[in-house]
Amino acid sequence: MIRLRLATQRHHDRRLRREVWRTFDPLDRNDRLGALEALDESRLPPRADIPRRIGNQGEIITYVRDGAVAYEDATGDTGVIHAGEFQRRTATCETRHSEANASRIEWAHVFQIQLRSTREIAPGREQRRFSAAQRRGGLCLIASRDHRDSSLGIDQDTRIFSALLEPGQHVVHELAVGRAAWLHIVDGDIALADLVLTAGDGAVVTAERAVSLIARKHAEILLFDVRSDDVDGA
Repeated sequence: MIRLRLATQRHHDRRLRREVWRTFDPLDRNDRLGALEALDESRLPPRADIPRRIGNQGEIITYVRDGAVAYEDATGDTGVIHAGEFQRRTATCETRHSEANASRIEWAHVFQIQLRSTREIAPGREQRRFSAAQRRGGLCLIASRDHRDSSLGIDQDTRIFSALLEPGQHVVHELAVGRAAWLHIVDGDIALADLVLTAGDGAVVTAERAVSLIARKHAEILLFDVRSDDVDGA
C-alpha cells in the first residue's frame, strides 16, 4: 500500500525570510513513521538560525544540501557542516544546541531528520561527507544501526538512504518482512507505481515487498526503511 503526502500538505513556517517545511506535524505526536518523527526542510538567509524542534530524546541527522551550517552545543563544541555532509547527534529535551547558516552572503538549504528513541542514548556526534559520486545512480546508505558500508551509526532500527538519479533510472529497494518505507523527494520528479511525486512530496510504503521507482528527470531522494510494527500514524 502506498499513501501520498503532498508537499503542499506540509506545515509551512515563514519568518524573516527564513522558511521551514515540516513533513510531520510537530503538534501531533502520532504523526510519524516508526522512529521517524521529524523531516524538516529549511531555507536560511545569511546568518539565520535553524528553528529548534522540541521533541522526545533521540537522534538528529542534519543534511546540508547547499551552503554551510555552523553549530555550537552546551559543552562549547563548535564546527561547520558543509554541503554534501551529514551529521548525526544525540538530542534530549534538555540539550542546548544551536545551528545557523554559516555564511554572511549565501543562503543555505538544509534538511533535518529526527529519530525518536525509547531509551536514553549516550551523548555523541558523528559527521561524514557522502559525495555526489557515491550517491549517483543508486541508493547510498547514509545511516544505520550497524555502521554498514561506512554509514553513520544510529541507535534506532532504521536505515536512511540518499540517491541522485538521472532521467529514466530505475531503483528498487526490497522491504523485508516487518519493514516499511518513507520516500521523500528532495528535487526532481519520481514515478512510484502509478503516482508521480515532485519536490517536497513524500509517500509511505507498507505491506509491499519493495519500493520501486523511476526518475522522470534529474532527481534527488531520501529513503527511510523502518520497522513496520512501529508504524502507527503516517
